[in-house]
Amino acid sequence: MFTKEELKANIKALEIKPTDTLLIHTSLRAVGKIENGADALIDAFCEYLSDGLFIVPTHTWANVNKDQPVFDVNKTLPCIGTLPTVAAFRKDGIRSLHPTHSVWAHGKAAAEFVKGEETRLTPAAPDSCWGKLPELKAKILLIGVGNNRNTFIHSVDEMLDIPDRLADEPFDSTIIDHDGNVIHGKMFKHNCSKCRSVAEYYPNFDRAFTELGVQHFGRIGNAEVRVVDAALCKEAVIKIYSRMGTDITTQITDIPKEAYI
Repeated sequence: MFTKEELKANIKALEIKPTDTLLIHTSLRAVGKIENGADALIDAFCEYLSDGLFIVPTHTWANVNKDQPVFDVNKTLPCIGTLPTVAAFRKDGIRSLHPTHSVWAHGKAAAEFVKGEETRLTPAAPDSCWGKLPELKAKILLIGVGNNRNTFIHSVDEMLDIPDRLADEPFDSTIIDHDGNVIHGKMFKHNCSKCRSVAEYYPNFDRAFTELGVQHFGRIGNAEVRVVDAALCKEAVIKIYSRMGTDITTQITDIPKEAYI
């Protein structure tokens, strides 16, 4: 069973600095048994990032939609696992008001980071929390999961306005904020006519990411961790799309070295 102090030592070994902006996607099961469970892993990051910003996705895209369009920031459960569900309702951070792709943030300028998410019209808009990651020199930790869980790449798709990534029409959304106020808006969901989800094919980038230094590897608990540099990730994806075309994430595709070297 891993202790909080052991997990903090693992984080340090990943070359993370206490001042970093850090976002995690996590398979808690892959990490293994932790003394005091998911809260201890969250505490380890919050304490280690003593002068940084820690971010946990708390997505609700599977249960906020046209048929059930209400997102209550204080009640709506995340659809992406145990750790996001625990993080979403902790009082030492703040959850954003994005109806389908919210995040929970703790630390330096957390409130400013999540400000305005209730006005976003798409899952990972360039001016959203996701789009801010490169300018903040953020690192993305994929803990026991691969780049098929790397939501940031969706944001690069949106920055480039790639066609066939979003639904043609939005649904009307209702957001209930931290104080119970009701906010009405609209939201486009992810949609691709050529595959169930383009994220399934983001691992096409893996070899390029490794060889370009976009990602390096380590461990937290029992889990393999990919440490992804958001700015370098953006740069690499844009380069590869420009050389190969943007349909390379609608099916399994081998990306040759000449597309990224």
